[in-house]
Amino acid sequence: MTTVETRPPLIGEGIDRVDAPLKVTGTANYPNDFSYPGMVHAALVGSTIAAGRIRSIDASGAQAAPGVLTVITYLTAPHLERGPMTLLGPSVPAPMQDDRILHYGQHVAVVVADTPEQARHAASLVRIDYEPAAEALLDTEDPRAQIVEDPWDMDHERGDVEAGFAQADVVIDERYTTPDNTNNPLGLMGTIAAWHGDSVTIHDSTQWPHNVRTSIAQIFGIPESGIRVLVPFIGGGFGAGLRVWSHTILTVLAAREIRRPVKLVLTRPQMFTSVGHRPDSVQQIKIGVTRDGDLTAIEHLSISSLTMDDDDYEPVASGTAVAYACPNARTRDRQARLNIPCPGSMRAPAEAQGNWALESAIDEAAHAIGMDPLAFRLHNFAEVHPVLNLPWSSNALRECYTLGAERFGWSMRTPEIGSMRDGRWLIGWGMAAGAFPFFQAPCQARASLRHDGSAYVRSAAADLGTGTYTVMTQLAAELLGLEIGKVRFDLGDSDMPYAPMAGGSGLTGALSGAVKIACTKLIQEFLDVVRDDDASPLRGAGPDDVTVGEGRLFLIDSPDQGETFVDILARHGLEELSADGRNTPPVAEKIRMAPAGAFGAKFVEVRIDPQLGLLRVARVVTAIDGGRILNEKTARSQIIGGTVGGISQGLFEETATDAGTGRIANATFADYLMPVNADIPDIEVIFCGEPDRASKVGTKGVGEVGLVGLAAAVGNAIHHATGRRLRSLPLTIEQLML
Repeated sequence: MTTVETRPPLIGEGIDRVDAPLKVTGTANYPNDFSYPGMVHAALVGSTIAAGRIRSIDASGAQAAPGVLTVITYLTAPHLERGPMTLLGPSVPAPMQDDRILHYGQHVAVVVADTPEQARHAASLVRIDYEPAAEALLDTEDPRAQIVEDPWDMDHERGDVEAGFAQADVVIDERYTTPDNTNNPLGLMGTIAAWHGDSVTIHDSTQWPHNVRTSIAQIFGIPESGIRVLVPFIGGGFGAGLRVWSHTILTVLAAREIRRPVKLVLTRPQMFTSVGHRPDSVQQIKIGVTRDGDLTAIEHLSISSLTMDDDDYEPVASGTAVAYACPNARTRDRQARLNIPCPGSMRAPAEAQGNWALESAIDEAAHAIGMDPLAFRLHNFAEVHPVLNLPWSSNALRECYTLGAERFGWSMRTPEIGSMRDGRWLIGWGMAAGAFPFFQAPCQARASLRHDGSAYVRSAAADLGTGTYTVMTQLAAELLGLEIGKVRFDLGDSDMPYAPMAGGSGLTGALSGAVKIACTKLIQEFLDVVRDDDASPLRGAGPDDVTVGEGRLFLIDSPDQGETFVDILARHGLEELSADGRNTPPVAEKIRMAPAGAFGAKFVEVRIDPQLGLLRVARVVTAIDGGRILNEKTARSQIIGGTVGGISQGLFEETATDAGTGRIANATFADYLMPVNADIPDIEVIFCGEPDRASKVGTKGVGEVGLVGLAAAVGNAIHHATGRRLRSLPLTIEQLML
């Protein structure tokens, strides 16, 4: 069956998003846009201490306020179970089950009223008397903090690290830090819950509808069959929607308690304390290198922050184990439990922090031996997976280096510090490698062909705006031989076939595989129908005998012999045929390859005016190995967005926690710094490489790799311009002026 097996071009047609008309006309329904008859509104009360206990709660003033229907606290909340373990590891703790306060802003009461204004006003009337702990734990390096060693059993050691350092001519041993960052999607996250007897419909700002269904089922002790989660569109996420947070649980609880639909939308300050954040990190990297540029040993030690009663998957140091061809390597990760809101995944989790330290240290090592930073990286390129010692399923990082450098003009770089100038401006050119590891989870999809010649393909995935609707429509159209307008792809409904999270750069690979299998099986369904049909020119044909196009099946050897899907269905009295596809991730040992994630090379020019204290990113070229690109336009958009996020991480973002109280001090868009248009330069994106051999469609995810490496490239460019090596993010002009 040639067409089903023939892959789309390496650069897919950059068609416009199929969901664009809904979005630009304002008719796309986000979770907060839904409504129900009799719907009421909820508001949260957050704790004003970081650690301690609740002595007493006086909700009488709130209860007597106009429009208030109920006030729920730990004193009145029913027992709820802890949520299940997930692909991310952590099981969700149920909120408001006791009097403990574990972080500032913890949800300690929920008020339900007729209008959102009444709910917010009543929430301000809840009076809580606290018994603060002697001192909250807020510093990752606080010696009193409980340390979690090797949280994910991912620490790695190979070779003889100490002997490797002894063989080195130069040893770099430096400390690098990254601060908390907060995801801050533009759309405020929220939940609507409506019970119908013992069943509940939930509209939630989630990146993983099935996870919400499974978690709510366990927490409330009800069957999954009685829960439907809907999220056709999300107002952004960047990882904030990967967990089931307490506001979702409390909305479902409140709706059950009053037997009316309830809507709860977080405020912007609550977004800083309620839906996760990138944890801070303190990293020590030691690199041994010979004068010839050979890496002899790498040691990467990291400690990052964690909340008191939850977990977070953030293996900061682990990426270093596979980044370069170094015979001796050691990586260690630890977490410190603190009185902070629970960290969670934020775009390029772990890699964003770990890469900043590694690629800065690699640059330092190259500079120490007088070797060009690009040549140093090429010299130590990992031809095979350094841990598994297997060939990569694909790895075009060398090509990324070469093409990116050529497009940037790297050969014109003069290596001496401060040697490139434009008038009073100091010019710095820096680069870094970037990668995001392979991730894929099981996924299912269903494909149907209808009597009118249209196809309907669906899976319970989520589209954050990354283009999932569009690329899956394109893929299904290609596989079924239909025009784009004849294919509808749907998602965002937990009643559809299972899909994993839209995160970890893993959804496109998992979902495209499921869609391909479903479409392949659907073609087989049509062949089965006509197998003994004397009226069909396809009678007795097998999958290797046919191909598809223009809404019809036809014989490969006799293109004039075939018939349309519509004719087959009509002749056999069928309204439609359907088939299910189930995709499972590849296993390295079975395929004898190391499944590869995306790779990239980032080249950056910075300009610094030492007189006025100005620091500008002037130019970025990013070369990406993303495997098969299904839609060049949406993929490029992802890389540009990730690049902006990387510049933001490098120069702007820092969630500031007051050391005395644990309060987030900059929990508004007015105070939390992010780049605006004037801060972002021209960004050139180049796609490199070939389809990935471990993927059924050849794709790799590109959602994260656009960010990884940008901060280090900016820092390396600053060093080239000024000679100042900054090792703490964000990189600010104040650090340069010290």
